[in-house]
Amino acid sequence: MIYCCEEHIDLALDTIVDEYETFPVMTKVSVDKESTSCEYCRNAAIYIVGNE
Repeated sequence: MIYCCEEHIDLALDTIVDEYETFPVMTKVSVDKESTSCEYCRNAAIYIVGNE
């Protein structure tokens, strides 16, 4: 799973497709995890991208 901000969603989706060769699943970060930061920058994460 990759936590990412709005700016890096395309990069996260591409990474999941490249690594797992499957359609990525994108979900919004829940309110209790709002303090999690984007894995590509220091902005707050808005989405979790994974292959589940």
